[in-house]
Amino acid sequence: MGDIINPYNKPLITVETEFFGRTLSLEINRVGFRSSASVLVRYGETVVLGTAMVSPERLSHFDYFPLSIDYEEKMYAAGKVSGSRFIKREGRPSDDAILIGRLIDRPIRPLWPKGYRHEVQGVATVLSMDPAFRPDMIAMIAMSTAFSLTGAPFDGPVAGLRVAQKEDGSFTAFAEAEVYNEGVLDLVVAGTKNGVMMVEAGASEVSEETISSAIAWAYEAMQPAIDLQKQLVEKVGVKELEYELDLPKDEIQQAVDKWVEGKFGENLRAPYPERNDLVYELRSEFHNAMEDMVGEDSYKDLKSEYDNAFTLALHKDVRKGIVEESVRPDGRGLTDIRPLSSQVGILPRVHGSSIFTRGVTQALNVVTLAPLSYSQMVDTMERSGERRYIHHYNAPGYTVGEVKRLGSPGRREIGHGYLAERAITAVLPNETDFPYMIRSVTEIMSQNGSTSMAATCSSCLALMDAGVPLKRPVSGIAMGLMMDGDRPIILSDIADAEDFAGDMDFKVTGTTNGITALQMDMKVHGLPVEVLTQALAQSKAGRAHILEHMVSIMPEPNKNLSPYAPRVESIQINPDKIRDVIGKGGEMINKIIAETGAEIDIKDDGTVFIASPDGASIERTIKIIKDLTTEPEVGKIYEGTVAKVMDFGAFVTIMPGTDGMVHVSEMSDTRVNHPSDVVKEGDKVTVKLVAIDDRGRLNLIMKKAKQ
Repeated sequence: MGDIINPYNKPLITVETEFFGRTLSLEINRVGFRSSASVLVRYGETVVLGTAMVSPERLSHFDYFPLSIDYEEKMYAAGKVSGSRFIKREGRPSDDAILIGRLIDRPIRPLWPKGYRHEVQGVATVLSMDPAFRPDMIAMIAMSTAFSLTGAPFDGPVAGLRVAQKEDGSFTAFAEAEVYNEGVLDLVVAGTKNGVMMVEAGASEVSEETISSAIAWAYEAMQPAIDLQKQLVEKVGVKELEYELDLPKDEIQQAVDKWVEGKFGENLRAPYPERNDLVYELRSEFHNAMEDMVGEDSYKDLKSEYDNAFTLALHKDVRKGIVEESVRPDGRGLTDIRPLSSQVGILPRVHGSSIFTRGVTQALNVVTLAPLSYSQMVDTMERSGERRYIHHYNAPGYTVGEVKRLGSPGRREIGHGYLAERAITAVLPNETDFPYMIRSVTEIMSQNGSTSMAATCSSCLALMDAGVPLKRPVSGIAMGLMMDGDRPIILSDIADAEDFAGDMDFKVTGTTNGITALQMDMKVHGLPVEVLTQALAQSKAGRAHILEHMVSIMPEPNKNLSPYAPRVESIQINPDKIRDVIGKGGEMINKIIAETGAEIDIKDDGTVFIASPDGASIERTIKIIKDLTTEPEVGKIYEGTVAKVMDFGAFVTIMPGTDGMVHVSEMSDTRVNHPSDVVKEGDKVTVKLVAIDDRGRLNLIMKKAKQ
């Protein structure tokens, strides 16, 4: 293959280990010479390039950590060219790529120190994809390795596994896509040497015990990938970069702590939204006081530091109340759920609608039904096919009381929509029983914690309102955590204040039978599996409470669809007859559509879906298709049309494209001298099919045909 000459005279360095039956290797100094760090990760025939860039300048004017992590799909990696007729270059990332980028980001972001303001960029590019397994977890390893090699204060390394459960109950990783898609569990676990950092799952009503066991198995199984990254860092001898954190100065924090003394605690404990108003008023009073103390001109440059110090003090107060008194900011106990209220059928012209309200958080959901031909086409590096059920999530600025420009959905909106989509997927009817494409759209009306779980609950109610026959209703809850040393304090149904001040954000959805989706993110540097198991157990009671409320509003799906929804029926035909329905160049199917006004979708297995708002149109379409595809049956009586009269008998069309012969001797009980004495072309006659010869010719009789 030839050799690569490194222009910086750095030698190729490779480390490798056996990992789930394949060799996992990390290699540096082959590519990416000018990046802060780059690594090629190989596993099977998958190759992922991880690159990291760390800006040498500290961006002190930023009030957040400027980290971006992207996952780049390349169609060539799978030996594919885009199926689009016009666009062949990779453009806007697919939803799958955005979700994987987010999946990689979530366990990595908390491992940087608070106040770090150097701009950091990570890009994981899939250069070659082994079709035997998904490349996302190899991309996570590549990204973690690259950050570890920069010398920046990244407290990794991180590794992840995508776990499936086999039929015998055991767990496996790096399985083929079908194992996850058709199995009961698709679980991603990411962690460090110290503990679990992130969990995400889609499941078919799996028990809490199974989820806990899978997390524990994955955490132990990923350790060789973590050790390998550490081995590479030690072999390279990475030099640590100097940095300075942007944290409130001690004197500012002390001044703030002194001012807020006696003003927090009981004074701010009130139900939402009253507490939010109290905090807003106190923050305004604080800034006025600090401006008077510091001076108007000087305070302009220091206001953000004082505001950050106030926020830190507020978070400390929230933690103190929960840890020391077991009282939450709005006065709730640790397991209390905020007030719930819901409505269904609130929008007259849509196919299904609901509003779900929990405290100040509110979600409006609208469901639209369409024929299966409206399913979304998916064409990515990993998969090609159709997407029948879609959940879209929108949260404009007004939902958090901000002026914010409207635009296309961001990573958060796509991620929240996907989580709510996974929550419901396990209980959807199959397309044979309910032949519809389903679009569910959540419009968040107000935010104060856990809008993705509100989206889940509202979508479930709206789907049942639309008449979608869900197997069981699904509810969701967001759990929180505050660690007091080694003592975990778990909170049910967290609001914003507890989320910002806490150590974990943990969302669980499920039915009475088990869990359907899970998303867990840590803000501390890893948690033991035992703590996550405890959180799972506590979430079950919270989910049940919310589900009880939902069932009181909508006990079961509506029996009838909205009068504005299309009607869809299906019939089964011989797959060999599909060409007869479609016709040459689509001539026949287009003729049927023009004649009946119905929409027709034909699957390869011979299932034909007919959609129309008019029942008569569907019946007419079904009759035409049956006439085109029905096989002649010996002994069956047909109403036919005389196609041609001959000297020896007449040809009769008994179904489109199918003629049979009635011999003159079989036309009447009395003697017939000539067939034209009995029938002429175009006559409607009743005939009976009595035989089909070895050449496929049909023998018909007219006499005694009705007997």
